[in-house]
Amino acid sequence: QAAGPEETAGLEPEAAVEEPRSFKDLGVTDVLCEACDQLGWKVPTKIQVEAIPVALQGRDIIGLAETGSGKTGAFALPILQALLETPQRLFALVLTPTRELAFQISEQFEALGSSIGVHSTVIVGGIDTMSQSLALAKKPHVIIATPGRLVDHLENTKGFNLRALKFLVMDEADRILNMDFETEVDKILKVIPRDRKTFLFSATMTKKVQKLQRAALKNPVKCAVSSKYQTVEKLQQYYIFIPCKFK
Repeated sequence: QAAGPEETAGLEPEAAVEEPRSFKDLGVTDVLCEACDQLGWKVPTKIQVEAIPVALQGRDIIGLAETGSGKTGAFALPILQALLETPQRLFALVLTPTRELAFQISEQFEALGSSIGVHSTVIVGGIDTMSQSLALAKKPHVIIATPGRLVDHLENTKGFNLRALKFLVMDEADRILNMDFETEVDKILKVIPRDRKTFLFSATMTKKVQKLQRAALKNPVKCAVSSKYQTVEKLQQYYIFIPCKFK
């Protein structure tokens, strides 16, 4: 008999994660399984096997996983499945440390949710705030944002609020906090519902992340497949030589 998520969460990855199964076995609905198939996701990754069933039970999650481990799917699929069950605009917020990561996450949400009509908006610095305000006025299902620019809109964009939010994701939380976004994260936590689901993903469990976990999560399940200095199995590494003027 398989151990429950609470029992497996504290074990070593090899002991905690069974042989990879299908997304359907994890409880993912057929339409989203088809979307995974179209993306070429044949077998769930370790973090997906650990996190998705727990998230589908409605639990908060602390996921310890590196970039490239499949963690976007680990939080996107449960959010999209919940959105299917109770359709609502401004349903989920994903906070990221960088613009680049925000766009990557948005692409995955759009790809996974295209067949069910999901719309996402990226709210990051370096882009015209007026066009972002117009995008927010259309009330997308999912907002992927860097904390600083999101706070700008919460404070200055008329009619925009997240009072009906159902899901909060903090991706690469250690990097968010290392980039001194603590004040912005606190402001965001104050204006979103306490009655929500929260997923916190981090490569490392720093003191700042632990403090954030205590402030933002309720009785979370720890899904750990990360070791601090480990390189992701699927990561391809290259040296690229380029002229100085292009650096």
